[in-house]
Amino acid sequence: MNTLIAIIGLGVLCLLLEIFNLTKAIVPLTIVGLLAVLGLTISEFNSTESYYNDMIVVSKFSTAFSSLFIVLTIFLVSLSHNFYEKHQSKISDYIAIKIFLLSGAVAMVSFGNLAMFFLGIEILSIALYVLAASDRLNLKSNEAGMKYFLMGSFASGIILFGICMIYGAMGSFNVSDIAAMSQSAELPIWFPIGIVLLTIGMLFKVAAVPFHFWAPDVYEGSPTITTALMSTLVKVVAMASLYKLLSVMNADISESFKIVVVVISMASMTVGNIMALRQVNVKRMLAFSGVSHAGFMLMTLLSLSTSAGSLLYYASAYALSGIAAFSVIIYVCKNRDNEDIVNFHGLGKNNPLLAAILTGSLLSMAGIPIFAGFFAKLVLFSDTIESGYLVLVIVAVVNSIISVGYYFKLILAMYTKEPNEERKATPFVIYAVAVVAIVLNIALGLFPSTVLDLLV
Repeated sequence: MNTLIAIIGLGVLCLLLEIFNLTKAIVPLTIVGLLAVLGLTISEFNSTESYYNDMIVVSKFSTAFSSLFIVLTIFLVSLSHNFYEKHQSKISDYIAIKIFLLSGAVAMVSFGNLAMFFLGIEILSIALYVLAASDRLNLKSNEAGMKYFLMGSFASGIILFGICMIYGAMGSFNVSDIAAMSQSAELPIWFPIGIVLLTIGMLFKVAAVPFHFWAPDVYEGSPTITTALMSTLVKVVAMASLYKLLSVMNADISESFKIVVVVISMASMTVGNIMALRQVNVKRMLAFSGVSHAGFMLMTLLSLSTSAGSLLYYASAYALSGIAAFSVIIYVCKNRDNEDIVNFHGLGKNNPLLAAILTGSLLSMAGIPIFAGFFAKLVLFSDTIESGYLVLVIVAVVNSIISVGYYFKLILAMYTKEPNEERKATPFVIYAVAVVAIVLNIALGLFPSTVLDLLV
């Protein structure tokens, strides 16, 4: 709860700084504030507390994921100064929206009541609708915001309907009460229907097949920094929330439900990778890559009691490589009309460091050692084999090999093509964020137990 209050206070402070004409201080003060909030969150790691009749529950799971969300937000806010340099008068709005979005993300993994969960998801979604359409003079951005708003509204409606079904069956929004009552011999049919509707709504937020159709258009049309936010923070938040929903409500997942999860996981990996092979726009390629990674993360739902650490590790590895990749994309595609692969031609000669960082982040997503992405997949595969789903692991391995094809398409463009323009000056912030993100990714790969053992 202290984390939530501190984050909301920081968001209000961002808006106040503009009133006092301190726009230049907004980004550095926000980063310092977020670091302080991160320290506050970590200090609560071993405490189990509940606030306001179990509306907010602080646990190891919520604290670990909240810390990851705050770290990702620090990276995204750091990139904002350079990205919004032509919109300095509005920078407080953009930063404040990101901070309020973070408060929604923290509420989504700290809920002890379904009303608080829905409140969190709406805070996060409304902030995203605004950010997706924030480039007002760009038709694609307007289209992305509208598509995301319409599809997101339907998903929120399905989630709300699922919550209503669960309330109708159990007579309570309180998660601990629902978990206790779900042990009874005869459950009303509305409870499993409610769980299914909640899962469908969250699968939209994760962009898993067949609920992924919005992702490529929205990722391509949104401003690049908003795409980075969706691809990393929002996907991780949605997956962690779905995992927590199914585990804390003691939704005894039947074998038929698990088979559906296996099918969706296989479909997400396969469709995401095959469609990514055909893309020439890097943002669309990473959108389909995100669909395939959603398929990998869904594998954790097959062993809910033991895979919380695996999900945290995979989410951390994927999000850090995503931040590193998008920081390079923001640099390369600044002042360009598109994010096509042509823009990356010769980056290896023009800017060897950023080319190496982008290569590292793509190799991590593909699951190549020494990067954290490789060990994250390894842990995930071993968990899934222990759960008895060897066929799913075989499909996942094949899809990992397929993914190398489109990641290497971008890597080869950087190193084998001639540069199509002179080298631009690289802002220090871009270097700092990209280097720190990829170093953290490699560190996670070399010392996986630091994250894996957090939620044991």
